[in-house]
Amino acid sequence: MTSLLSSLTLMACGAQGSDENAVSLETARSELENGRVTLIDIREPAEHATGVVKGAKLLPMSQLGARLSEIPTAADKPVFLICNTQNRSSKTLKALRERGYPHVRFVQGGMSEWSRRGWPLIKP
Repeated sequence: MTSLLSSLTLMACGAQGSDENAVSLETARSELENGRVTLIDIREPAEHATGVVKGAKLLPMSQLGARLSEIPTAADKPVFLICNTQNRSSKTLKALRERGYPHVRFVQGGMSEWSRRGWPLIKP
């Protein structure tokens, strides 16, 4: 069986996830602030150092294979993935779906758009 990290690396050249797999930044922020979702920031530690969303779980993409058990499995609480631009998060979504995580979606625009809008960030 191919490891998650290998699968993610191979998918990096593929197409982005479809719109039904995406959620807007506005929705992600609102749902997180209301405690209805788990937001997982899959950027790497050097990227986290630039600022993270308060309440986001930091789970670098390079560590996902070893830390899959940290991703909630309850379908009644969606999981939103966010990276810098949505490229990695859309690929990660596909890999997680293949492993039985149907409740995962990715955030359109990613952290670069979150920052561009001047929305709040904290230090990790």
